Amino acid sequence: MTDAGYDEWLDALEDGEGYYLACEQGHGSLPPRRVCPHCGSPELSEEPLPETGTVETFTVVHVPAPDFSDQAPYATVVADFGDVRLTGVVGGDVVDDVEVGTTVEPGATVNPTSENRMVRFRLR
Repeated sequence: MTDAGYDEWLDALEDGEGYYLACEQGHGSLPPRRVCPHCGSPELSEEPLPETGTVETFTVVHVPAPDFSDQAPYATVVADFGDVRLTGVVGGDVVDDVEVGTTVEPGATVNPTSENRMVRFRLR
């Protein structure tokens, strides 16, 4: 089953062609959207997502929810990409390298436990 708009957006992230939606007022948001969540404008354009973002906040999870049971520890990260913020995960041996200000690159991956797709950050 696909999630119209979201799956296409994850495909673009995975291909290195991430984007966000912007209205004529300059508000940024993430797809899928029909109107700007800030001002209600239906005039949205796809704008290129910056190649890198900066970690604004994170938490390292050592006791995971069932969908992430095989992946702990991992970090849930909120990163600033200019006009939008993305939430994703950082896993593996680099979890200890995550800190506020760290540069990350967005991508997509499949959660091996739930088989759902999600945003995965790589440290730069």
